[in-house]
Amino acid sequence: MQMEVNEERLIGMIERLAEFNETPGCGITRFSYSDLDRQAKDYIGSICKEMDLKVSVDQIGNIRARYEGTDPDLAPVWIGSHLDSVPNGGKYDGIVGAASSLEVLRVFHENGIKPIRPVELVLFAEEEGSNFGTTMIGSKALAGKYDKDYLKELKTEAGETAYDVIRRFGLDPERVKECRLNPGDVHAMVELHIEQGAVLDNEKLTIGVVQVIAGMHTLRITLRGFSDHAGTTPMNMRKDPMAAAAKLICAIEQYAREEVYASTVATVGEIECSPNKPNVIPQIVQFSVDIRDVCEDGMEKVIDFIQEKCREMGETTGVAAEVTEIGKSECIRLCPRITELIEEVTAKKGLPYKRMNSGAVHDAAMMTAVTDVGMIFVPSVDGRSHTAEEYTAEGDIKKGADVLLETVRQLTAGRSL
Repeated sequence: MQMEVNEERLIGMIERLAEFNETPGCGITRFSYSDLDRQAKDYIGSICKEMDLKVSVDQIGNIRARYEGTDPDLAPVWIGSHLDSVPNGGKYDGIVGAASSLEVLRVFHENGIKPIRPVELVLFAEEEGSNFGTTMIGSKALAGKYDKDYLKELKTEAGETAYDVIRRFGLDPERVKECRLNPGDVHAMVELHIEQGAVLDNEKLTIGVVQVIAGMHTLRITLRGFSDHAGTTPMNMRKDPMAAAAKLICAIEQYAREEVYASTVATVGEIECSPNKPNVIPQIVQFSVDIRDVCEDGMEKVIDFIQEKCREMGETTGVAAEVTEIGKSECIRLCPRITELIEEVTAKKGLPYKRMNSGAVHDAAMMTAVTDVGMIFVPSVDGRSHTAEEYTAEGDIKKGADVLLETVRQLTAGRSL
């Protein structure tokens, strides 16, 4: 049976979810564990109820909606993504995958499809990390990456712990270990997502078949100098951490651009100084460095370079540097069999595609710890993402959802991959 998703209905869901928004007219702001998050999930829940799906919520807030198979004892195939956003983000990041996955279940339901395996829509909690500065809280819990004490260490900008925020939302972070999946609990997972880069759009392609999800190292660099008067301190007597930071940031950018791999990227996106006054030489400057690559040694080369430059800077300027790793994830190679299936489905539909890598980290990466995973990308116009200008054409969303639909149909039609 040749099936297609209902484009009008699918786009309608995406537009409806965009209405649950704290910043109308200024992009989408919808954090996990907020009232708007609850409203968005209630909307999804109402559609699941129409199909009599069994819906469950775990202790950290991940939602699962189950479409039963003819053999309910078989492990399910998972599809889904996330509903939360970055501040003033776009309406497609996460939502395209979540809405398309729900649309797949609606097509199954209205066509009376009876898969052998169950299929479950999964909405992952706190993917973006907007609340606590740490991404993928929901999928990390499913992969058993942390315990309740970790949630007591994570804090919002206002100083409230993740443990308290999650508990106030009506969940039970005390039992977070019960979220953990065991190998075999999930047969396979496929996540549809916007690319969040410009490759597909520039090359006029419709589908990206993801092979590798880049690893990431996040560093915090603290530079300590000597605070003094901006007007009375001669230039040759200064230990200025801001000037040192400027040189170091430029050096990192140049090294990542010219000395490593084409896939290596390094970004300084956050900087703080104290005292933050126009007429005072700072005493402390801190900034983050986000390093990503699909090659582990590429990231290691950048880290080694940063450490060496910090050592040299201390010797030549007297500004002391401290480098702290605050987060990391390894490069993840997705399941070749699912990748090949997605490629086969895409080719049979006559859609222009390419195999590619993901520079962004997704919940799918965490799920590789417990099951076989595949990812489908659809284009982001001009590569824009995490911004109000984020856009993916309706036709491309529909085609991506059709590839997801057929991939899931095949994955649920048998007892093995």
